[in-house]
Amino acid sequence: MSKPVYWHLPGFCVFRNLNNIIIDLLKEFPGCFHDGYRVGSVYGTFPSAIWNGGRTTLGFTSKNDIERIVKGYNDKGVPVRYTWTNPLIEEKHLSDTLCNLIMRISDNGMNQVLVNTPVLENYLRENYPNFKFISSTTKRITDPEKLMDELGKDYFMVVLDYDMNHNEDVLKSLEPMAERVEILVDEICFPNCPKRLEHYRDEAVKQLDFEIAKPFPCPNRQATKSFEDCMKRPAFISDEEIGSYIERGFENFKLVGRGLPQSLVIDSYIYYLVKFDKQEFIRNQINKRLADIAAKQQAARRR
Repeated sequence: MSKPVYWHLPGFCVFRNLNNIIIDLLKEFPGCFHDGYRVGSVYGTFPSAIWNGGRTTLGFTSKNDIERIVKGYNDKGVPVRYTWTNPLIEEKHLSDTLCNLIMRISDNGMNQVLVNTPVLENYLRENYPNFKFISSTTKRITDPEKLMDELGKDYFMVVLDYDMNHNEDVLKSLEPMAERVEILVDEICFPNCPKRLEHYRDEAVKQLDFEIAKPFPCPNRQATKSFEDCMKRPAFISDEEIGSYIERGFENFKLVGRGLPQSLVIDSYIYYLVKFDKQEFIRNQINKRLADIAAKQQAARRR
């Protein structure tokens, strides 16, 4: 049996139908997917949780829906991973009702959190020690020595900055601890972006202020994005290259998708997870099941 390879999927809330379909298809049609591939986690946030970072997410989810969504993934053996990476969190934000409710509902020893700032990380470790803690790529650690320091800390995993994806010296140094390194394989942002940290802070302000009307003035901003855009970036790791990373001991790979079109996410899932000759079949399965869900939801609204 092949050694398990874990894929961490985006948008556990906004893409919950798609993600649940992929999890089910992996179990129903294992021969259509690459050997040993598993869903390692689904990451993201519930709408309007102020601890969230990276991408602003607004809206409303009831307690019942939070419980149902978390239980739905966990019952399938998949951890939910919260993106608690807002870099502007202060002591005054730690008592937030919604975020603490989410943590209490999910506090079963199975779920995970991505962390960025010490003030929130320390609070979470003290109050919710059953979660697995992961060092986020939003820290923007691009110094190899600082990266090794980060791996020396008590983290379940450390997400590699995408600008290091093809740095041979860094990858070689990581081999002894490769199982604790997660690699973002299809980042759509431009390499060595000088405004990346500024962009994260801008998203953080919007999350805290519940406001997304003003877009960040990114010089590379695009009206629409596609998976083909991801494939053009220097940090992109192709399906053909993944095997060489697995051979070196890396077993955790992350896919982008938060704030991006669902069509892009579907393309990335099919490209990385599905065997080439089975891709049309799986795509048809996804589209059919998404259409069935949409039809049922529409019928329910008519009642």
